[in-house]
Amino acid sequence: MEADAKSELDRLMSVLFGAFTNVGGIRPNLTAVRDVFIPQGMIIKNVGGETRVYDLDAFITPREKILTDGTLTEFSEWEVAERTEIFGSIAHRFSAYGKSGYRNGEWFEGSGHKTTQFIRTPGGWKAISLAWDDL
Repeated sequence: MEADAKSELDRLMSVLFGAFTNVGGIRPNLTAVRDVFIPQGMIIKNVGGETRVYDLDAFITPREKILTDGTLTEFSEWEVAERTEIFGSIAHRFSAYGKSGYRNGEWFEGSGHKTTQFIRTPGGWKAISLAWDDL
């Protein structure tokens, strides 16, 4: 059963990382963020001494804009390494990730870490929170 849970958590993280991709003119699928999270999900940016806490709408709306208005193009983000711990109906995943793309026409590359918490619901595993820090 734990192997099945791990496979599902792998899938959810793949969907989450892929939701922001707009490489080759692909339209980002930010509605997938809502599919991965419970409706009350929380996403926290903790970068450079600044902490911002978002609900799903506050997180998705500005990202959808910059990923579709030409501000951020050829963007992708991917998981480089992960450690997942599953305890019954709760789980935690610590991820290292990379990202790249053009921001305002200039190429950039970056990396960081994410911590994501999950619960098993009657409908399957769902993320409840995610926090990230860029390097």
